[in-house]
Amino acid sequence: MSLAESSPTDEKPRRAEAQPVLPRDCTFAESDWRALAPFWYPIAFSHEVKDKPFATKLLDERIVAFRVNGKVYILRDLCLHRGAPLSSGRIEGDQIVCGYHGFRYDANGQCVCIPAHPGAAIPPKLKVQSFPVQEKYGLVWTRLVDNGPSPFPDFKEWDDPNYLKVLPNSVELDASAGRQIEGFLDVSHFAFIHVKTFGEVENPEVPTYPVELTPAGFRADYISTVSNYSIGFKHLNPPDFKWRRLFETWLPFTAKLTVFFPNDGQLHILNAASPVSARKTRVFVPICRNFDKDAPLEPTLDFNHQVFAEDKAIVEQQFPEDLPINLQEEVHIRADKSSITYRQGLGRLGLGRSFTA
Repeated sequence: MSLAESSPTDEKPRRAEAQPVLPRDCTFAESDWRALAPFWYPIAFSHEVKDKPFATKLLDERIVAFRVNGKVYILRDLCLHRGAPLSSGRIEGDQIVCGYHGFRYDANGQCVCIPAHPGAAIPPKLKVQSFPVQEKYGLVWTRLVDNGPSPFPDFKEWDDPNYLKVLPNSVELDASAGRQIEGFLDVSHFAFIHVKTFGEVENPEVPTYPVELTPAGFRADYISTVSNYSIGFKHLNPPDFKWRRLFETWLPFTAKLTVFFPNDGQLHILNAASPVSARKTRVFVPICRNFDKDAPLEPTLDFNHQVFAEDKAIVEQQFPEDLPINLQEEVHIRADKSSITYRQGLGRLGLGRSFTA
């Protein structure tokens, strides 16, 4: 007896990946979801994905990640038999086992065993959708539509032995990924939002800075007298020292900040915003530096968490919740050059007015 002969219905397989079905109750407009789906996003820390199912969401799609022989695999979190999440099951050997009826799938999503009918032939279409994986910078990355090359963030310092690596906790936001990234790129809020960490109330002026388009996004090279030393350590700032902050973006939701310290010190921060849904975001922030490599990590972690907590408090209050792509919908000033370029870049990706709904 074949499985096809025993099935009461002949369901159609899921559509081809070129035009995937949108997730149920998708919070994005269809055109925006399709514009965002081909890009790479982090969905977990590497240390979170072990030999048991790890459930999460990306762009409203429920996915499950797990390791087999040290390698990470990601599948749609759905057993094709009765719709139970595969993440409620377990990993046995090189297979993920549904916890409802025991259907077994290999690491690539192909069903290989149906316990109720162990002798049945299993059609090739009984395969759960799989997603590509890259494991870099202490994070697990994936994309929901694999339709050709997509720019991947360059954080080469992470693999440089001359740098100390720091991996803070992720930041959970009830806000859109676009608003979070724009806030990370913004240089005029230091004197107002970050007054308890590094901002200088008496130094709010934003000098003119250049912005250069790149194949993946843009670069903004910002030089000012605002010290990056935390409050209480401003005395370490050399007289008349100019602080350079180089911002680099990989559209849509990843940006890198390089801060140039005295004595050739460099601090690199990768801000990778993972859009769980249209208005829920998980932000991953790998950090590395080539100075103070023997100093305790706790002060760095505490400082980073406080800075991002200050940003979280304001970003979650912004309205409209999603980032307006139409530049006419908000007021802009000269200091907003990065923000304007960022919104224009998102528009070129195909995000439209519906992204602000």
